[in-house]
Amino acid sequence: MNYIIDKEWLLKNLNDSHVRIVDCSFSLADSNKGRQEYEKNHIPGASYFDLEKDLSGEVSEHGGRHPLPNIEKFIDKLELAGIDENTTVISYDQGEGAFAARFWWLLQYLGHEKVYVLDGGLKGWNEGNYPVTSDVPTFNKATFKPKINHDLLASMEEVRTVSGGQDSKSILIDSREERRYLGLEEPIDKKAGRIPGAINKPWFEGLNSGYYKQAEDQKHRFTDIKPENEIIVYCGSGVTAAPNYLALKAAGFQKVKLYLGSFSDWISYQENEIE
Repeated sequence: MNYIIDKEWLLKNLNDSHVRIVDCSFSLADSNKGRQEYEKNHIPGASYFDLEKDLSGEVSEHGGRHPLPNIEKFIDKLELAGIDENTTVISYDQGEGAFAARFWWLLQYLGHEKVYVLDGGLKGWNEGNYPVTSDVPTFNKATFKPKINHDLLASMEEVRTVSGGQDSKSILIDSREERRYLGLEEPIDKKAGRIPGAINKPWFEGLNSGYYKQAEDQKHRFTDIKPENEIIVYCGSGVTAAPNYLALKAAGFQKVKLYLGSFSDWISYQENEIE
């Protein structure tokens, strides 16, 4: 199934009342930057969802740096943006891909079937000289009826089982860059290394200048994984693993889960080993 929408399609359907657009622009280095950039320029009709305020919950001892948001609050925000379970929703960011994919995964988790990521993000949209605005839209509040798909979310206990070798049919994928995977450097988390047994598939290798590679190219990235394998993807805090999750689904893999807490959650348990 195709989860990617091109800018030409969005331009053509910009005024469709059944389509909602979500701007997920964010900077991990400056948490206010995404909102500021949205207020300057965004795709007409786009609502803004903040990674830390809307797409993540409160940070605590466990759960990682970007834990699952409070579902009731997240649904309320969706409803205020005029989104119900039948709305076609397009998410985008500045072109990095990870923040839009995080939103996409969350809606998939809520059982929403008509959610897509804008290929190339705002950068690609601007390259096409397509319209932008600073106007903040308002919508009539919708009613969103979730059908939570728990099969998309891997728990720490599941990851521990796979890591320990008790589940030989499952694969752990570390989505971070190779140097962090190898434990050679760790710019964010308190410990360096990886979850034992994980293989490395850096998330950005599934994109080319913000555009997702074609399904055949994604399949080539994952040729060492059997289609019948159950796959759990993780990264540092469950954000950059989302593009890998999307890429795996685009490549035809059916049994894919996201370990949302990821490495930052794993290391919060003193008994968990690090490789």
